Amino acid sequence: MKAPRTASDPTAGTRWPIVALLAAALFINYVDRGAVPTAAHLIQDELGFSAEQLGLLFSAFFWSYALLQIPVGWVAERFGAGRILAAGLAVWACATMLVGVAQSFAALLVLRLLLGVGESAGFPCVSKLLATLVPVESLGTANGIVAFAYLFGPAVGAYCGGLLMVEFGWRAVFWIFGALSLLWLLPWSRVEVPRYPVQASAGIGPTLHTLLRQPSLWGTSLGLFSSNYTFYFMLTWLPFYLVRERGFSTGEMASLTGGSYVVNALSALLTGWAIDRVARSGHANLAYKAVMVAAHVGSVACMLCIALAAPPWALGAIFVYQVLSGMSSPGVFAMSQILAGPSASGRWVGIQNAVGNLAGVIAPALAGLLVKSTHHFTAAFLLAAIVSVLGLTGWVWMVPRLAPLPWATLEAANGLEPARQMRQ
Repeated sequence: MKAPRTASDPTAGTRWPIVALLAAALFINYVDRGAVPTAAHLIQDELGFSAEQLGLLFSAFFWSYALLQIPVGWVAERFGAGRILAAGLAVWACATMLVGVAQSFAALLVLRLLLGVGESAGFPCVSKLLATLVPVESLGTANGIVAFAYLFGPAVGAYCGGLLMVEFGWRAVFWIFGALSLLWLLPWSRVEVPRYPVQASAGIGPTLHTLLRQPSLWGTSLGLFSSNYTFYFMLTWLPFYLVRERGFSTGEMASLTGGSYVVNALSALLTGWAIDRVARSGHANLAYKAVMVAAHVGSVACMLCIALAAPPWALGAIFVYQVLSGMSSPGVFAMSQILAGPSASGRWVGIQNAVGNLAGVIAPALAGLLVKSTHHFTAAFLLAAIVSVLGLTGWVWMVPRLAPLPWATLEAANGLEPARQMRQ
């Protein structure tokens, strides 16, 4: 799986194996970050944590993760996204293994912060590499493959992790997941990313001042915050909700949660392919935005149903939500990669992910407080429905017609010198 040393225009034969490895990295990312929520009720039973403490552990990951998105995006463009991604994976794999020996709330809190440090490299680096390797007309498919991988990660983490916990205890799962994660570094060490971007917009990149002045940057950031709030609330609390509120066993919870995440992942893969089919006919703007509208409106309905409907309807709504969440996943970063182009996608996604992942700081902790005070999940699901509405403002009204932004023209309009292009 070794790319040619000189590849000014990467062929599909070189491009897609690298995309597959990038997808594998984010698959590992989500298996590892989802392990603590899957083990939450067992950790609570052994270490005596309250729901509020569990909420803090869930959100602690995002404190460091969100904070480092912007500097990691800059570092990825300056020093090479491939190297930074490899270093980040090594850090998060080691943090995962160490969770298996933690004995206190303070130790787990520190390790969740360290996990966030390592995993902060994921999306800025992958977006930078995809924008460099993949033509605009194939970004939907590429992001669909990547989204399938990272959305399939929680399915494996929940199902396999849950079954392993039943047999060997929760600590063994962290040792196994962390050690297996390090194996990704072997094939990645043989990859050389082509130097030169394939997209037509790969010219001079913008200064930070020009980048921050773009309404579409803040539109994608608000849209991601809204998407992430509901996604992270479900990712972190769904296993606990099924066991404590719905009375499922650990094995039953693992099967149901894992199955719902598989639905999410398949939805992302199919939607990415479908969007590219429509985009090639000249309707990329309509394709991406229509999917976002359907996903957010549908998510509102699903959260209300889970909160207020009878159990069979609530469980059905969980699976419908996973379909909708998967539908929106390819566009979350493909839209940014199209707008920013290869010269700015690392920084753009770094800023977008920093804002968007504040939802990961807020949602798990706030849900924990609501569950502790009300002893039920109803209020937490109602709040998730309200936040889902914000995404419509970001994706539809703040993002202009979807096309590469003319950075040189925007720099000249602002009276600034274009920034020197940063290359791998």
